[in-house]
Amino acid sequence: MSETTQNPAFIAEVLSEALPYIKRFKGKTIVIKYGGNAMSDDTLKSSFARDIVLMKLVGMNPVLVHGGGPQIAALLERLGKKTEFVNGMRVTDSETMDVVEMVLGGSVNKEIVNLINQHGGNAVGLSGKDAELIRARKLQHKNENSPELKTDEIIDMGHVGEVESIDTSIVNLLTQGGFIPVIAPVGVDEQGQSYNINADLVAGKIAEVLCAEKLIMLTNTAGLLDANGEVLTGLSAEQVDQLIKDGVIHGGMLPKIHSALDAVHAGVRASHIIDGRVAHAVLLEVFTDGGVGTLIHGRKNLPADAT
Repeated sequence: MSETTQNPAFIAEVLSEALPYIKRFKGKTIVIKYGGNAMSDDTLKSSFARDIVLMKLVGMNPVLVHGGGPQIAALLERLGKKTEFVNGMRVTDSETMDVVEMVLGGSVNKEIVNLINQHGGNAVGLSGKDAELIRARKLQHKNENSPELKTDEIIDMGHVGEVESIDTSIVNLLTQGGFIPVIAPVGVDEQGQSYNINADLVAGKIAEVLCAEKLIMLTNTAGLLDANGEVLTGLSAEQVDQLIKDGVIHGGMLPKIHSALDAVHAGVRASHIIDGRVAHAVLLEVFTDGGVGTLIHGRKNLPADAT
């Protein structure tokens, strides 16, 4: 039997700790980027869906943006389609883009919607192409790995895009109607061309435009780690910039961190990098004092109650 079922006092303590956070964030928008192990483990998928439903039931407005890289890779492999990567990004030709849209806007998006609805929520799936939610442009990617080449050489990544603008009209309509938007990071340009966009980037931009209270990104790590492997939290944007300069933050974590920094610089109260391998990670981060990851804020001095 678990500690919670054995100890009523423990249950009361947890509920009491959550109450001020529920009051503080009622009516606030929380943008959540969903990805990593939390999307592949059945137990974690179920706990995540329950977290989102609970957030909505207590008056918050969760908005989800999801990835789907492993699912895309699996389908491409089954189709016998070889994938080329440049600096960690998938080169996306027209055939690959068809698969990306099929997976992100179809199977993955609808699975998340179904899970949330099964747990009592009212989720609606969207692609960035719906109601011109995400206007995209082709990514101009510079070569970083070939010193012998000119630094201004642009590599053609195909249908890999970046955000040009966000129109959240459809998102606002859904949240005001009691629905939970679930967004696939596919955008479209003025000519109607589709683009695959990094989900972290999309989540950050949507948080900015919605003036969200929080941007939460699920990862496969415990958060930002220092040189000793300890989780860093309560960081100002200035402190994070210094960690990047010192090389503490590097590699694959950089795009996520840059999105988090851009969000807080644009007015989002806090960005969170949390451990998606922990069941109910979102609830633990939002409703408890300790949390399960790294909090980044835009102020030099963080108030004690700014979780």
